[in-house]
Amino acid sequence: MKLKVDDIEFNLLLNESDLNRNKTPVVFLHGFTGDSTDWQFIFDQLPNTMLPVAVDLIGHGKTDSPSDPVHYTCTAIVHQLDSIFSQLNFGRIILAGYSMGGRAALSYCLKHSQRVSAAVLESTTAGIEDFSMKKERVELDLLFADKIKREGVESFVNYWFDTPLFESLKNLPNFEEVKGKRIGNSVTGLANTLSSFSTGLMMSYWDKLPLLNLPILLISGEMDAKYTNINIAMKSKFLNARHTTVLQCGHNVHLEKPELFTKLVIDFLTTPERQS
Repeated sequence: MKLKVDDIEFNLLLNESDLNRNKTPVVFLHGFTGDSTDWQFIFDQLPNTMLPVAVDLIGHGKTDSPSDPVHYTCTAIVHQLDSIFSQLNFGRIILAGYSMGGRAALSYCLKHSQRVSAAVLESTTAGIEDFSMKKERVELDLLFADKIKREGVESFVNYWFDTPLFESLKNLPNFEEVKGKRIGNSVTGLANTLSSFSTGLMMSYWDKLPLLNLPILLISGEMDAKYTNINIAMKSKFLNARHTTVLQCGHNVHLEKPELFTKLVIDFLTTPERQS
């Protein structure tokens, strides 16, 4: 399905025949270099009362990659998502996001909490508090953006998936397929995403987490120590959150352990008020 926001065409994955059947939308947001098809594995597993939706975020998948970086900022992405939800006539939604998509989901929840009934945040951060660390991250992401422009998407994707963050992904039997799918992204889209939606440029939301009074599931992999520690800290700030660390798993839990990820999500969504 295609929708336009500010003359930018967005691609969505959903069963359009279910739009007017009074189902609860569960919206999935992919990570950097990913797309909506990353979530297809869970679509047929959700309860029939729910409408799974996945969005190709700006600069990714089959969504447009405009040249102006202003369309890739956190503020712009939250606006784009809100416009999409309004065009689909969604009431309250459940929002799920992985890594970069989790940052977008958290940003949306804080801006439009009245439109969200629950959230699933996988390998997500609430931002960087220390100014020098923020500056360092921005500089690193700008270097990555330049690398994409100089060397192209395929070269960058090979480099990106060879970093320690994704080491455990290499154990997947379809790892080359997972990596190869990301080569279809555009140079402009990925470079602008890094330069405008860097974690270093994103507002630090740590002091705002206690204001978000909705059920939240945090998921991280035990082999991803950085994000597991971040998620433990985030859980202590939220009013109504649980955190699950998935054993023998790295940064990308939903690709490495899809069946377990699906079970965690369904258990949470069917009893969202429960804490642990």
